[in-house]
Amino acid sequence: MGKSGLRDVGRLAVPAVGAVVRAPGDRVLPVRLVGADGAEVVAVTEFLLDQGACGGSAGSARSYALALLRWFRFLWAVGVAWDRAGRVEARDFMLWLEVARKPERRRAPGAPSPGSVNPVTRKRYPGVQYAVRTRRHNRAVVRAFYEYHREAGTGPMLNPMPGRRGRDGDRADAHHNPLELFERGRRADFQPRLPRQEPRYLPDAAFDALFAALGSDRDRAIVAFYISTGARASELLGVTCCRVDVGQQLIGVFRKGSGALQWLPASADAFNWLRLYWQGLGDRVSWGAADPLWVTLRRPHRPLAYPAMRAVLIRANKVLGTNWTLHDLRHFVPA
Repeated sequence: MGKSGLRDVGRLAVPAVGAVVRAPGDRVLPVRLVGADGAEVVAVTEFLLDQGACGGSAGSARSYALALLRWFRFLWAVGVAWDRAGRVEARDFMLWLEVARKPERRRAPGAPSPGSVNPVTRKRYPGVQYAVRTRRHNRAVVRAFYEYHREAGTGPMLNPMPGRRGRDGDRADAHHNPLELFERGRRADFQPRLPRQEPRYLPDAAFDALFAALGSDRDRAIVAFYISTGARASELLGVTCCRVDVGQQLIGVFRKGSGALQWLPASADAFNWLRLYWQGLGDRVSWGAADPLWVTLRRPHRPLAYPAMRAVLIRANKVLGTNWTLHDLRHFVPA
């Protein structure tokens, strides 16, 4: 605290203590949050279990845990217990997120400087500070965490992260007349404003160059399926050989949200690249019904994971001097 009794969040030192620990073999709780002493933060575990019971995925659990790790690190730095935090701590946390630097990552020699603009794609590289969307997500997770404990009676009765209010200061949409339109209330307190952004767009020439820079028939097949089906990368990478219908040109994926199996039509080019990929590996890989469709090209052949797919795109970007992402490909519409 400063002389005025207010925290100087601009100079606040928040040590990078604690961690989000993966538990790959645990299908109920794939991640856990531990403190500086290695002890599990039980309050976070209870919240993650509740989210999982409500249908949350393993990816969502990790995202929530990372957001709560930032919150708990801040509370540990200011010496406030999580169940004693109030509106002042929530305010100071959001201010700190705005000025704090993200944890340093190992950078390859010659890598572009953070926040710089790629001269080819005109896209900005991630900066050293937390993006607005990250801060908004962190705010939402902290509020959901305290709402769970408030309803369960295991936390403070007043959520430190305020919710959205109506124009008269009451709860948003309270006493709403069903015969009238919902009013557009103001943003919730401490909610960062989203900057205006240009729509994502990947030109045809840029996609052709990116596709040509891919290093194998497997990579071209995956990207062709990714473009023609509109499936997420995680959905596509989980396909097994029994969910490929060459005759009908369909591929079956389990949807991320509902978990339901959905058969998606794919382009003829995608199946042509798939045939070349199969022929290239031949009988070196088992293509049984339950075997994964996408595997690593080097021995030992393992199922292709999401980080490996990102590495494929990173290698192509390095050749082209670009910074396209898998999400950019979702906004490409073939001519």
